Amino acid sequence: MHMTRFTDIGLRVVMRLAVSSGSMTTRELADEMAVPYTHVSKVTGRLAELGVVHSRRGRAGGLIITELGRTARIGWLASSLEGNEEVVECDGDTPCPLRRACRLRGALAKAQRAFFDALDDHTVGDLVADPTGAVLLTLDDRRRAGASSEIVPNTLGSNSFR
Repeated sequence: MHMTRFTDIGLRVVMRLAVSSGSMTTRELADEMAVPYTHVSKVTGRLAELGVVHSRRGRAGGLIITELGRTARIGWLASSLEGNEEVVECDGDTPCPLRRACRLRGALAKAQRAFFDALDDHTVGDLVADPTGAVLLTLDDRRRAGASSEIVPNTLGSNSFR
């Protein structure tokens, strides 16, 4: 299973907001995680739709994590960010000739469900427990010191951003 960059950024945004003592702007999150502002903006919009973050516009605006965001199961969050797409495309421009009698499609769907179910053993709170929480809190200091290239490697995947 390979997650999209959208989901990777979404999970990291939620983790960072979970350890924040106040609100953060989309720009601050993008800078700290060394990812494009437009990507973070798109992700935070989806997180707000899910009720995981609260977004407030204006001079005193920013993003804060909600109680749902703190207690969210990672499998639910990841599958919500990934969407309902199947692991393989059987009916695309060039449909697979096996699609009417294929067992692979069902096996891959079962594996995908198992993947998200396994992630549901963890909450956002579990992911930000130390030592991770302590590192998340130092991201702003690292960015200011000019070490943004060392901040957080993309560990979940590098698919194109959707």
